[in-house]
Amino acid sequence: MKFEASFQKIAPRLYEYRLAGDWVVLAGRSDTDNDTLSIKLAAPNDWWFHVRGVPGSHVVLRVTDNREPNRETLRRAAAVAAYHSKARNGGIVPVACTQARYVSKPRGAKPGTVQIRKEIILKVRPALPKQS
Repeated sequence: MKFEASFQKIAPRLYEYRLAGDWVVLAGRSDTDNDTLSIKLAAPNDWWFHVRGVPGSHVVLRVTDNREPNRETLRRAAAVAAYHSKARNGGIVPVACTQARYVSKPRGAKPGTVQIRKEIILKVRPALPKQS
């Protein structure tokens, strides 16, 4: 008897937002989505965000055309990370951010677990971008 395994790759479920200046922000909906976004989809120059010490979505600010986001754009992306966390109602929240090149997954770690280097801490209020 021959056994054939059939695997269907499930696309990550992501929230997508647009920031002023034509920036795109993506946020994972589950631990598995967070892994896929942070490790497989994020380009090395993209920026990665997560609230410090609280469960929440991994958030990626897409960088295109080798543009560098200004501090306000980074703060707005950090606010999205704060919004998609357990600290949503916590007032001002510390959010860690770094370029995606400095995000890695420890061997054998559970889904949604990463380690980061060269982090910057931004203190922001949780918010989603205003849609026009």
